[in-house]
Amino acid sequence: MLAMATFLGFVVLVIGLIHFYLWKRLVRDTTRPGWWRRVGGVAIAALAVLVPVTLAGTRNGWYWLAWPGYLWVALMFYLLVILLVLEVPTAVARLVLRRRARSVVATGPEPEPALVGAATAEGATPPPVDSAGAPPAGALAPDHDPSRRLLLARGAAIFAGLTSAGVTGYGVRTAIGPPQLDRVQIPLAKLPRSMDGLRIATVSDIHLGPLRGRAHTERIVAMINRMDADLVAVVGDLVDGTVAELGEAAEPLRDLRSRYGSFFVTGNHEYYSGVEEWVREVDRLGLRVLQNERQEIQARGGVLDLAGAGDVSAAGTGVAAPADYAAALGDRDPSRPVVLLAHQPVAAQEAAKFGVDLELSGHTHGGQMVPFNLAVKLEQPVVSGLGEIDGTKVYVTNGAGFWGPPVRVGAPPQVTLVELRAP
Repeated sequence: MLAMATFLGFVVLVIGLIHFYLWKRLVRDTTRPGWWRRVGGVAIAALAVLVPVTLAGTRNGWYWLAWPGYLWVALMFYLLVILLVLEVPTAVARLVLRRRARSVVATGPEPEPALVGAATAEGATPPPVDSAGAPPAGALAPDHDPSRRLLLARGAAIFAGLTSAGVTGYGVRTAIGPPQLDRVQIPLAKLPRSMDGLRIATVSDIHLGPLRGRAHTERIVAMINRMDADLVAVVGDLVDGTVAELGEAAEPLRDLRSRYGSFFVTGNHEYYSGVEEWVREVDRLGLRVLQNERQEIQARGGVLDLAGAGDVSAAGTGVAAPADYAAALGDRDPSRPVVLLAHQPVAAQEAAKFGVDLELSGHTHGGQMVPFNLAVKLEQPVVSGLGEIDGTKVYVTNGAGFWGPPVRVGAPPQVTLVELRAP
């Protein structure tokens, strides 16, 4: 309980600091004291509250919050990134203006010289010399001119606003559009010649929930069925909600077609959404749920082991079927090739100890919103595409949906046809 409270407190603190920075750059620096500044401050405060309210509310059925709340999260993210990037050129511009202003002051026009020895009335005081161009005492140097600072701040704010809005709009169009079909060939040293070309339709992170429903599932199922695949692998994060809320949206999964079966492993979001209920529901829809177990696939005169592990995030939570690689991979014929379905790529660090030939994963969304992929790289050894961990090949699909903001930038939604090749 204490750990959860600490985490929530940290999240609220981060959200507050981000919005304080946005207020400073977008409101305080771009307005003079007065009514507009107060209105801007209230607006930023309201948006700061909207973020945690959306995160909590959508988990409790307040789906009407999803579009405005998550769109602001995306805009907030890109505003933050762009404004931080602009800090350097803005600081340079201020420095250039300051030096130029000092140069102008230093080279200002000299005062008119007085005539030496000119006759004056005895005892008369010489007239004061007017130093034309010299700033009056106490005047601000040009580099401190409030108008210049205001113009510079407004230019940066306008650029950040237009750019972040454009990027977010592009990201929305990409995210809600159809997934792209990627094809990848992966050689496996142990794959029998007779099984060369075995095809696995791989999809992850469908994320049925507040912004994605039955039509999303139907489109993905139709796309997979057109592949005429040998196997179908759904590698986690199918839903963001309970069976009661999303069972109808998941129903089209019963129409998946493949020669040797369709399979499912749980992702971390299933554990947030009632994992035991979803395991029963997915099984009812005709997908074989691999909970730390494996299935022998006999195809084209050869044999391949298809294994599945629970999600690594379930460890220590007390929920059903956390990852158990010994149960899924132990006591098997090591001469057979084995393909492991595991939601998170990081699972390969343990799976490699059991001689896994290939792991199919998702979870990362390919980063979903560049440059967030750089942060994902700190947690996961492979963010997108094919990689290798301790001798185990790992293929990570971007996922067919999205989580949180309905935005994808630099990581389009994806369904992948994995073709296994013999040496």
